Amino acid sequence: MQQNYEVAVIGAGHAGCEAANATAKMGFKTLLLTINFNNIAFMPCNPSIGGPGKGTLVREVDALGGLIGRNTDRCHLQMRALNTQKGPAVQALRAQADKQFYQQSMQNYLEVQPLITIRQGEVIALEQLTDHWRLTLSTGIRYEVGAVVIATGTFLRGQVHIGSLKFPSGPQGQHPAIAFGENLEAQGVKFKRFKTGTPARVRKRSLNFNAMVEQPGDRLDHGFSFWLPWEQREPVSCWLTYTNQKTHELIRKNLHLAPMYCGAITGTGTRYCPAIENKVVNFPQRERHQVFIEPEGLTTDEMYVAGLSSSLPEEIQDQFLRTVPGLEAVEIVRPGYAIEYDVIGPEQLLTSLQIRGWLGVFCAGQINGTSGYEEAAAQGIIAGINAGLYLRGETPFVLQRNEAYIGVLIDDLVTKENDEPYRIMTSRAEFRLSLRQDNADLRLTDYGHRFNLLSAEEYDRFQKKRENITKKMAFLADHHLSPGSAEAQRLQDKTGIKIQQKTSLKQLLRKPEMKTAELWALFAPEQGSPLEDEVVENQIKYEGYLDREAKMAARLAKMEEKKLPDDIDYNLVPNLSSEAREKLKRFQPETLGQAGRISGISPADLSTLLIWITRGKRDE
Repeated sequence: MQQNYEVAVIGAGHAGCEAANATAKMGFKTLLLTINFNNIAFMPCNPSIGGPGKGTLVREVDALGGLIGRNTDRCHLQMRALNTQKGPAVQALRAQADKQFYQQSMQNYLEVQPLITIRQGEVIALEQLTDHWRLTLSTGIRYEVGAVVIATGTFLRGQVHIGSLKFPSGPQGQHPAIAFGENLEAQGVKFKRFKTGTPARVRKRSLNFNAMVEQPGDRLDHGFSFWLPWEQREPVSCWLTYTNQKTHELIRKNLHLAPMYCGAITGTGTRYCPAIENKVVNFPQRERHQVFIEPEGLTTDEMYVAGLSSSLPEEIQDQFLRTVPGLEAVEIVRPGYAIEYDVIGPEQLLTSLQIRGWLGVFCAGQINGTSGYEEAAAQGIIAGINAGLYLRGETPFVLQRNEAYIGVLIDDLVTKENDEPYRIMTSRAEFRLSLRQDNADLRLTDYGHRFNLLSAEEYDRFQKKRENITKKMAFLADHHLSPGSAEAQRLQDKTGIKIQQKTSLKQLLRKPEMKTAELWALFAPEQGSPLEDEVVENQIKYEGYLDREAKMAARLAKMEEKKLPDDIDYNLVPNLSSEAREKLKRFQPETLGQAGRISGISPADLSTLLIWITRGKRDE
């Protein structure tokens, strides 16, 4: 039996859902394949979304017309604003989601999309035909498609470790994708092994919350999505407790049973979300580590123990959990574990997320070496858009580093030798003040409209918002206060600020203590709109820094404009260092700017390359 679709998306996690939504919105008949129909948009680890860097990714995907922000707003248990006392470059939202509701909500959305067909089935083979691809399922059913997005998460030849026990498995005991990994490798795809892990889930009624510190959510006037009306609800609390020396000593005594320390695990683990075994070994001077007890949903008694990820034997997990205040009588619902899985080497990916040399086949999510739902969703929407553009015969969509955190993420994936699961952070973005969470729609929504990922009504609302921001900026620049005027006196009575010379409201807003809301209350009460005001205030207060970033971005753009020929033979380029020659041959950068971001490429190597390609154009 054989059926035809225009696009097949393999995997229905956070990357696969975004990819399928994008291709369907672009008008392509899309097949979304999942090993388990009941685990669409599954959250195998912490059911939380956002945080510094990650929250901005969510906003960017939402601005493009994606799903993660909308679904989080529908399903959140609590929402918190982080780093509010710091600058806007690091401010972020973080939500705790109802895991089961999140899955069901995403499934319900995808099921009603007319161009998406969701099918449970395990892909065991991908075969290239003349100008399209054939997928074979384990049941023998075949599909022929024009483009493919591979979003297999940690399922590709997944292997779970709990103490000395190890067995083939996807996350949370699901069926792994063994045959598909072997099929891709047999066709020349090069894999390496990464590792991630998760802590035990525990029974809520076995916990003593009186021994912990309550972490309530914030009462905010907005969530992640620019498009959904915000629904304020009663936040569900998380709880904070700590490990202690008894916890650490018990773990140290049993390190020989930990797969990471007895040689059972060969894959590289996450640096920024380490197992408790690694924390105890790497930070011996620390007397305690934070442990957050977080709800997994309103209809389950399971609680997530953030900060205590472990693959020690279950009985040891039970023992060290009971040393933590509030967990003395803990009951484990599911033990923690580590999982190893296949990751595609970065030198095999183009910036479009297409596998090099595999026309129409794109990869997104943890198969590309990332960790996190947010990173997966960001890659998914880009892979989906580019699968659609491939079918149209159009140029791939590539966001630059100065346009979006998504651009930083993908550029890092294809130019860096990532030896561990990649996590987005604000420190990775050189233009992070320009790439704030508040202006994601101003940066990216025109793209979402171009690719038909947003409704006409949503785009109309965005245009009105953009017009309002422009008008507000003009009003603040043009409205002046003169010494001795009634308006100046009103300002002084309200704020204590005395006008000594003719001053614009824009100049006033540059003062650290002045807020947009105060100016509107005094001089234009009809202007109030918190989300618009956040953009206006940040643009004015940080105008000098933003101008500096814009100049840096312009210099970067010149390097990105210099394309490197697809057929360049780096063996023929004279005066390159041996390291540069090896790295350039391996990564095959698409632009001079991208070449400069590869580790080991010096300014002298770039100059040599520039002279070489310039001479080549002259010779033509």
